[in-house]
Amino acid sequence: MPLRLLRVLPLAAMLALPLHATPSTQKWQDVPDEARGQTVYWHAWAGDTRINDYIDWVKRRVREEHEVELVHVKIEDTGSAVSRVLAERSAGNHDDGSVDLVWLNGENFAAMKENDLLYGPFAERLPNFALTHPEHNPEVVTDFTLPTEGLESPWGKAQITFYYDAALLEEQPPRSMAQLLAWAETNPGRFTYPRIPDFLGSTFLKQALIALAEEAEALYEPVEQSDFEAVTVPLWEYLDTLHPHLWRSGRQFPASGPEMRRLMSDGELTLAFTFNPAEPAAAVADFELPESTRSYILDGGTLGNVHFVAIPYNSPHKAGAMVVANFLLSPEAQAHKQDLAVWGDPTVLDVARLGEESRALFEQTSDNPALLEPQALAETLPEPHPSWMTALQEAWQARYVGR
Repeated sequence: MPLRLLRVLPLAAMLALPLHATPSTQKWQDVPDEARGQTVYWHAWAGDTRINDYIDWVKRRVREEHEVELVHVKIEDTGSAVSRVLAERSAGNHDDGSVDLVWLNGENFAAMKENDLLYGPFAERLPNFALTHPEHNPEVVTDFTLPTEGLESPWGKAQITFYYDAALLEEQPPRSMAQLLAWAETNPGRFTYPRIPDFLGSTFLKQALIALAEEAEALYEPVEQSDFEAVTVPLWEYLDTLHPHLWRSGRQFPASGPEMRRLMSDGELTLAFTFNPAEPAAAVADFELPESTRSYILDGGTLGNVHFVAIPYNSPHKAGAMVVANFLLSPEAQAHKQDLAVWGDPTVLDVARLGEESRALFEQTSDNPALLEPQALAETLPEPHPSWMTALQEAWQARYVGR
Protein backbone atom coordinates (compact mmCIF):
# COMPACT_ATOMS: atom_id res chain seq x y z
CA MET A 1 0.00 0.00 0.00
CA PRO A 2 1.47 3.41 -0.91
CA LEU A 3 1.27 4.96 2.56
CA ARG A 4 1.37 8.54 1.46
CA LEU A 5 -1.88 8.07 -0.41
CA LEU A 6 -4.23 9.11 2.37
CA ARG A 7 -7.49 7.26 2.32
CA VAL A 8 -9.68 10.13 1.31
CA LEU A 9 -13.31 9.66 2.06
CA PRO A 10 -15.82 11.38 -0.16
CA LEU A 11 -16.16 14.95 1.04
CA ALA A 12 -19.90 14.60 1.38
CA ALA A 13 -19.37 11.76 3.83
CA MET A 14 -16.83 13.75 5.83
CA LEU A 15 -19.19 16.65 6.21
CA ALA A 16 -22.30 14.60 6.86
CA LEU A 17 -24.16 15.08 10.13
CA PRO A 18 -23.46 12.36 12.69
CA LEU A 19 -26.48 10.71 14.22
CA HIS A 20 -25.55 11.87 17.73
CA ALA A 21 -25.06 15.54 16.82
CA THR A 22 -27.38 18.35 17.83
CA PRO A 23 -26.94 20.97 15.13
CA SER A 24 -27.94 24.49 15.95
CA THR A 25 -30.13 26.50 13.63
CA GLN A 26 -28.79 29.74 15.06
CA LYS A 27 -27.46 32.12 12.41
CA TRP A 28 -23.75 32.90 12.70
CA GLN A 29 -24.35 36.65 12.94
CA ASP A 30 -26.15 36.03 16.24
CA VAL A 31 -23.27 33.99 17.72
CA PRO A 32 -20.85 36.89 18.48
CA ASP A 33 -23.70 38.74 20.24
CA GLU A 34 -24.41 35.72 22.42
CA ALA A 35 -20.67 35.23 23.06
CA ARG A 36 -20.09 38.77 24.30
CA GLY A 37 -19.32 38.70 28.02
CA GLN A 38 -18.76 34.92 28.18
CA THR A 39 -15.67 33.36 29.77
CA VAL A 40 -14.25 30.46 27.74
CA TYR A 41 -12.13 27.86 29.54
CA TRP A 42 -9.71 26.44 26.98
CA HIS A 43 -7.89 23.27 28.04
CA ALA A 44 -4.65 23.20 26.09
CA TRP A 45 -1.24 21.57 26.48
CA ALA A 46 1.12 24.03 28.14
CA GLY A 47 4.50 22.41 27.69
CA ASP A 48 6.05 25.06 25.46
CA THR A 49 6.62 28.73 26.31
CA ARG A 50 6.08 29.86 22.71
CA ILE A 51 2.68 28.21 22.53
CA ASN A 52 1.64 29.66 25.89
CA ASP A 53 2.71 33.14 24.76
CA TYR A 54 0.71 32.75 21.56
CA ILE A 55 -2.41 31.76 23.49
CA ASP A 56 -1.88 34.84 25.69
CA TRP A 57 -1.93 36.92 22.49
CA VAL A 58 -5.18 35.21 21.43
CA LYS A 59 -6.64 36.06 24.84
CA ARG A 60 -5.91 39.74 24.29
CA ARG A 61 -7.28 39.78 20.74
CA VAL A 62 -10.62 38.05 21.45
CA ARG A 63 -11.11 40.34 24.45
CA GLU A 64 -10.47 43.41 22.27
CA GLU A 65 -12.47 42.26 19.28
CA HIS A 66 -15.30 40.19 20.77
CA GLU A 67 -15.39 40.99 24.51
CA VAL A 68 -14.82 37.28 25.21
CA GLU A 69 -12.69 36.39 28.21
CA LEU A 70 -10.41 33.44 27.42
CA VAL A 71 -8.82 31.39 30.20
CA HIS A 72 -5.96 29.04 29.28
CA VAL A 73 -6.37 25.99 31.49
CA LYS A 74 -2.84 24.62 31.27
CA ILE A 75 -2.70 20.83 31.08
CA GLU A 76 0.08 18.30 30.60
CA ASP A 77 -2.06 15.65 28.96
CA THR A 78 -5.14 16.22 26.79
CA GLY A 79 -6.53 12.97 28.13
CA SER A 80 -7.18 14.75 31.44
CA ALA A 81 -9.68 17.07 29.74
CA VAL A 82 -11.38 14.10 28.06
CA SER A 83 -11.62 12.31 31.40
CA ARG A 84 -13.10 15.40 33.05
CA VAL A 85 -15.89 15.71 30.48
CA LEU A 86 -16.60 11.98 30.76
CA ALA A 87 -16.77 12.25 34.56
CA GLU A 88 -19.13 15.21 34.33
CA ARG A 89 -21.48 13.26 32.08
CA SER A 90 -21.38 10.30 34.44
CA ALA A 91 -22.38 12.68 37.23
CA GLY A 92 -25.33 13.97 35.22
CA ASN A 93 -23.77 17.35 34.43
CA HIS A 94 -25.05 17.83 30.87
CA ASP A 95 -25.11 21.62 30.52
CA ASP A 96 -22.67 23.23 32.95
CA GLY A 97 -19.33 21.58 32.23
CA SER A 98 -15.94 22.99 33.13
CA VAL A 99 -14.37 22.61 29.66
CA ASP A 100 -15.48 24.97 26.88
CA LEU A 101 -12.76 24.32 24.32
CA VAL A 102 -10.06 21.65 24.06
CA TRP A 103 -6.96 21.33 21.86
CA LEU A 104 -6.80 17.77 20.59
CA ASN A 105 -6.47 15.26 17.79
CA GLY A 106 -5.95 11.54 17.30
CA GLU A 107 -6.95 9.17 20.06
CA ASN A 108 -8.46 11.94 22.23
CA PHE A 109 -10.77 13.05 19.42
CA ALA A 110 -11.64 9.43 18.73
CA ALA A 111 -12.50 8.85 22.40
CA MET A 112 -14.69 11.96 22.66
CA LYS A 113 -16.45 11.17 19.39
CA GLU A 114 -17.07 7.54 20.33
CA ASN A 115 -18.53 8.57 23.69
CA ASP A 116 -20.73 11.35 22.26
CA LEU A 117 -18.85 14.01 24.24
CA LEU A 118 -18.60 16.57 21.44
CA TYR A 119 -20.84 19.48 20.45
CA GLY A 120 -21.61 19.95 16.81
CA PRO A 121 -21.22 19.85 13.98
CA PHE A 122 -20.00 23.42 14.27
CA ALA A 123 -16.81 23.76 12.17
CA GLU A 124 -18.59 24.45 8.88
CA ARG A 125 -20.59 27.23 10.58
CA LEU A 126 -17.41 29.20 11.32
CA PRO A 127 -17.03 31.84 8.57
CA ASN A 128 -13.25 31.39 8.45
CA PHE A 129 -13.48 27.61 8.02
CA ALA A 130 -14.14 28.15 4.31
CA LEU A 131 -10.61 29.56 4.02
CA THR A 132 -9.21 26.04 4.59
CA HIS A 133 -10.90 24.84 1.36
CA PRO A 134 -11.47 21.26 2.55
CA GLU A 135 -12.51 20.26 -0.97
CA HIS A 136 -8.81 20.64 -1.87
CA ASN A 137 -7.28 19.82 1.52
CA PRO A 138 -8.95 16.69 2.97
CA GLU A 139 -6.51 16.62 5.90
CA VAL A 140 -8.47 19.48 7.56
CA VAL A 141 -11.53 17.23 7.82
CA THR A 142 -9.70 13.97 8.60
CA ASP A 143 -8.15 13.13 11.97
CA PHE A 144 -5.98 9.99 12.12
CA THR A 145 -8.10 8.34 9.37
CA LEU A 146 -11.41 9.41 11.05
CA PRO A 147 -13.73 11.94 9.36
CA THR A 148 -14.14 14.93 11.67
CA GLU A 149 -17.80 15.47 10.63
CA GLY A 150 -17.62 19.10 11.76
CA LEU A 151 -17.02 18.11 15.39
CA GLU A 152 -13.62 19.84 15.54
CA SER A 153 -12.07 22.82 13.78
CA PRO A 154 -8.55 22.67 12.31
CA TRP A 155 -5.93 24.84 13.99
CA GLY A 156 -2.43 23.89 12.79
CA LYS A 157 -0.21 21.32 11.13
CA ALA A 158 2.66 19.13 12.31
CA GLN A 159 5.23 16.88 10.65
CA ILE A 160 8.21 15.00 12.05
CA THR A 161 11.34 16.99 11.22
CA PHE A 162 14.85 15.89 12.17
CA TYR A 163 17.52 18.45 13.09
CA TYR A 164 21.20 18.25 13.89
CA ASP A 165 24.25 20.33 14.65
CA ALA A 166 26.23 20.44 11.39
CA ALA A 167 29.31 21.56 13.32
CA LEU A 168 29.32 18.23 15.15
CA LEU A 169 28.09 15.99 12.35
CA GLU A 170 30.56 15.96 9.48
CA GLU A 171 28.93 13.15 7.53
CA GLN A 172 25.44 13.23 5.99
CA PRO A 173 22.70 12.68 8.60
CA PRO A 174 20.75 9.39 8.51
CA ARG A 175 17.93 9.48 5.95
CA SER A 176 16.00 6.36 6.96
CA MET A 177 15.18 4.41 10.10
CA ALA A 178 17.75 1.78 9.12
CA GLN A 179 20.42 4.46 8.66
CA LEU A 180 19.39 6.01 11.99
CA LEU A 181 20.12 2.73 13.78
CA ALA A 182 23.50 2.41 12.06
CA TRP A 183 24.34 6.03 12.92
CA ALA A 184 23.38 5.53 16.58
CA GLU A 185 25.60 2.45 16.79
CA THR A 186 28.62 4.47 15.63
CA ASN A 187 27.65 7.57 17.67
CA PRO A 188 26.53 6.13 21.03
CA GLY A 189 24.69 8.44 23.40
CA ARG A 190 24.07 11.18 20.80
CA PHE A 191 20.39 10.45 20.01
CA THR A 192 17.23 9.64 21.97
CA TYR A 193 13.45 10.08 21.89
CA PRO A 194 10.92 11.25 24.52
CA ARG A 195 9.61 8.80 27.09
CA ILE A 196 6.34 7.12 26.22
CA PRO A 197 3.47 8.15 26.51
CA ASP A 198 4.70 11.61 25.49
CA PHE A 199 3.04 12.35 22.16
CA LEU A 200 6.31 13.09 20.33
CA GLY A 201 7.88 9.87 21.59
CA SER A 202 4.74 7.97 20.59
CA THR A 203 4.90 9.56 17.15
CA PHE A 204 8.48 8.31 16.80
CA LEU A 205 7.22 4.76 17.45
CA LYS A 206 4.62 5.14 14.70
CA GLN A 207 7.19 6.56 12.26
CA ALA A 208 9.43 3.58 12.95
CA LEU A 209 6.58 1.07 12.67
CA ILE A 210 5.42 2.48 9.33
CA ALA A 211 8.95 2.09 7.99
CA LEU A 212 9.56 -1.37 9.42
CA ALA A 213 6.22 -3.23 9.37
CA GLU A 214 5.69 -5.82 6.68
CA GLU A 215 1.92 -5.30 6.93
CA ALA A 216 1.83 -1.51 7.18
CA GLU A 217 -1.68 -1.34 5.67
CA ALA A 218 -2.96 -2.87 8.93
CA LEU A 219 -2.05 0.39 10.69
CA TYR A 220 -4.91 2.19 8.93
CA GLU A 221 -7.61 -0.04 10.41
CA PRO A 222 -8.60 -0.42 14.10
CA VAL A 223 -5.85 -2.27 15.93
CA GLU A 224 -8.25 -4.97 17.14
CA GLN A 225 -8.74 -6.02 13.51
CA SER A 226 -5.08 -6.99 13.16
CA ASP A 227 -2.55 -9.31 14.78
CA PHE A 228 -0.85 -6.62 16.89
CA GLU A 229 1.98 -8.85 18.08
CA ALA A 230 2.85 -10.02 14.58
CA VAL A 231 2.66 -6.54 13.02
CA THR A 232 4.89 -4.98 15.71
CA VAL A 233 7.63 -7.64 15.89
CA PRO A 234 9.99 -5.59 13.62
CA LEU A 235 9.47 -2.48 15.80
CA TRP A 236 10.47 -4.19 19.06
CA GLU A 237 13.46 -5.85 17.41
CA TYR A 238 14.53 -2.43 16.14
CA LEU A 239 14.11 -0.72 19.52
CA ASP A 240 15.82 -3.56 21.39
CA THR A 241 18.87 -3.00 19.17
CA LEU A 242 18.67 0.81 19.27
CA HIS A 243 18.21 1.43 23.00
CA PRO A 244 21.72 0.49 24.23
CA HIS A 245 23.11 3.16 21.86
CA LEU A 246 20.79 5.96 22.97
CA TRP A 247 21.48 8.82 25.38
CA ARG A 248 22.21 7.32 28.81
CA SER A 249 22.16 3.90 27.15
CA GLY A 250 18.38 4.00 26.82
CA ARG A 251 17.93 3.60 30.59
CA GLN A 252 16.49 7.12 30.81
CA PHE A 253 14.49 9.19 28.32
CA PRO A 254 13.71 12.93 28.13
CA ALA A 255 10.19 13.76 29.28
CA SER A 256 9.18 15.73 26.18
CA GLY A 257 10.22 17.39 22.93
CA PRO A 258 11.23 20.64 24.71
CA GLU A 259 13.48 18.64 27.05
CA MET A 260 15.04 16.87 24.08
CA ARG A 261 15.65 20.30 22.50
CA ARG A 262 17.37 21.38 25.72
CA LEU A 263 19.68 18.36 25.46
CA MET A 264 20.55 19.54 21.96
CA SER A 265 21.17 23.03 23.28
CA ASP A 266 23.45 21.66 26.01
CA GLY A 267 25.44 19.69 23.46
CA GLU A 268 24.45 16.31 24.92
CA LEU A 269 22.82 15.24 21.63
CA THR A 270 23.91 15.67 18.02
CA LEU A 271 20.64 14.63 16.38
CA ALA A 272 17.01 15.13 17.46
CA PHE A 273 13.54 15.60 15.99
CA THR A 274 10.42 17.67 16.48
CA PHE A 275 6.79 17.70 15.31
CA ASN A 276 7.00 21.40 14.34
CA PRO A 277 9.07 21.90 11.15
CA ALA A 278 9.84 25.52 12.13
CA GLU A 279 10.95 24.73 15.69
CA PRO A 280 14.70 24.33 14.95
CA ALA A 281 14.82 27.65 13.08
CA ALA A 282 12.83 29.38 15.82
CA ALA A 283 15.20 27.98 18.44
CA VAL A 284 18.18 29.29 16.45
CA ALA A 285 16.51 32.72 16.28
CA ASP A 286 16.08 32.57 20.07
CA PHE A 287 19.80 31.64 20.52
CA GLU A 288 18.64 28.36 22.06
CA LEU A 289 20.30 26.26 19.34
CA PRO A 290 23.55 27.06 17.50
CA GLU A 291 23.56 28.71 14.08
CA SER A 292 25.02 25.48 12.70
CA THR A 293 21.65 23.73 13.24
CA ARG A 294 20.10 22.18 10.10
CA SER A 295 16.75 20.44 9.46
CA TYR A 296 15.68 17.66 7.12
CA ILE A 297 13.00 15.07 6.35
CA LEU A 298 13.66 11.34 5.93
CA ASP A 299 13.71 9.95 2.41
CA GLY A 300 10.17 8.90 1.52
CA GLY A 301 8.60 11.42 3.91
CA THR A 302 7.70 11.58 7.58
CA LEU A 303 4.52 11.31 9.64
CA GLY A 304 2.32 14.41 9.69
CA ASN A 305 -1.11 15.47 10.89
CA VAL A 306 -3.45 18.37 11.61
CA HIS A 307 -4.34 19.42 15.15
CA PHE A 308 -7.78 20.77 16.03
CA VAL A 309 -9.95 22.44 18.66
CA ALA A 310 -13.31 20.98 19.76
CA ILE A 311 -16.20 21.97 22.03
CA PRO A 312 -17.51 19.48 24.63
CA TYR A 313 -21.24 18.78 24.45
CA ASN A 314 -21.82 20.20 27.96
CA SER A 315 -19.94 23.46 27.55
CA PRO A 316 -22.02 26.32 28.98
CA HIS A 317 -20.24 28.80 26.69
CA LYS A 318 -20.55 27.30 23.21
CA ALA A 319 -21.02 30.67 21.49
CA GLY A 320 -17.84 32.02 23.07
CA ALA A 321 -15.95 28.86 22.15
CA MET A 322 -17.07 29.13 18.52
CA VAL A 323 -16.01 32.77 18.38
CA VAL A 324 -12.55 31.76 19.64
CA ALA A 325 -12.34 28.85 17.16
CA ASN A 326 -13.31 31.18 14.32
CA PHE A 327 -10.70 33.74 15.40
CA LEU A 328 -8.03 30.99 15.46
CA LEU A 329 -8.83 30.39 11.76
CA SER A 330 -8.56 34.06 10.79
CA PRO A 331 -5.68 35.03 8.47
CA GLU A 332 -4.45 37.37 11.21
CA ALA A 333 -4.26 34.62 13.86
CA GLN A 334 -2.92 31.96 11.48
CA ALA A 335 -0.19 34.24 10.09
CA HIS A 336 0.80 35.35 13.59
CA LYS A 337 1.02 31.69 14.68
CA GLN A 338 3.17 30.78 11.67
CA ASP A 339 5.60 33.64 12.31
CA LEU A 340 8.97 32.19 13.34
CA ALA A 341 9.32 34.88 15.98
CA VAL A 342 6.03 33.79 17.59
CA TRP A 343 5.47 30.02 17.33
CA GLY A 344 6.22 28.86 13.77
CA ASP A 345 3.25 26.47 13.58
CA PRO A 346 2.22 25.95 9.91
CA THR A 347 -1.15 27.34 8.86
CA VAL A 348 -4.18 25.22 7.93
CA LEU A 349 -5.49 27.91 5.57
CA ASP A 350 -5.18 27.39 1.82
CA VAL A 351 -2.89 30.39 1.42
CA ALA A 352 -2.79 30.20 -2.38
CA ARG A 353 -6.57 30.73 -2.48
CA LEU A 354 -6.64 33.67 -0.08
CA GLY A 355 -7.20 37.21 -1.26
CA GLU A 356 -4.15 39.29 -1.99
CA GLU A 357 -4.26 41.24 1.26
CA SER A 358 -4.61 38.12 3.42
CA ARG A 359 -2.01 36.22 1.41
CA ALA A 360 0.50 39.00 2.04
CA LEU A 361 0.29 38.30 5.79
CA PHE A 362 2.01 34.95 5.20
CA GLU A 363 4.87 36.31 3.13
CA GLN A 364 7.83 36.08 5.40
CA THR A 365 11.39 35.88 4.25
CA SER A 366 14.03 34.19 6.33
CA ASP A 367 17.66 33.43 5.70
CA ASN A 368 17.67 31.10 8.70
CA PRO A 369 19.51 28.01 7.37
CA ALA A 370 17.68 25.79 9.87
CA LEU A 371 14.33 26.52 8.16
CA LEU A 372 13.15 24.00 5.56
CA GLU A 373 11.80 25.11 2.21
CA PRO A 374 8.02 24.39 1.87
CA GLN A 375 8.65 21.82 -0.87
CA ALA A 376 10.77 19.78 1.58
CA LEU A 377 7.55 19.00 3.46
CA ALA A 378 5.70 17.72 0.39
CA GLU A 379 5.97 14.04 1.38
CA THR A 380 3.73 13.53 4.41
CA LEU A 381 2.88 10.07 5.71
CA PRO A 382 -0.69 9.81 7.06
CA GLU A 383 -1.34 8.96 10.70
CA PRO A 384 -2.40 5.38 11.54
CA HIS A 385 -5.83 4.71 13.05
CA PRO A 386 -5.91 6.30 16.58
CA SER A 387 -6.30 2.92 18.27
CA TRP A 388 -2.67 2.11 17.39
CA MET A 389 -1.39 5.00 19.51
CA THR A 390 -2.74 3.61 22.77
CA ALA A 391 -1.80 0.03 21.92
CA LEU A 392 1.80 1.02 21.12
CA GLN A 393 2.09 3.10 24.29
CA GLU A 394 0.86 0.25 26.49
CA ALA A 395 3.11 -2.30 24.77
CA TRP A 396 6.19 -0.01 25.05
CA GLN A 397 5.60 0.56 28.77
CA ALA A 398 5.03 -3.14 29.39
CA ARG A 399 8.26 -3.99 27.56
CA TYR A 400 10.64 -1.28 28.80
CA VAL A 401 9.41 0.34 32.03
CA GLY A 402 10.96 -1.15 35.12
CA ARG A 403 13.46 -3.30 33.24
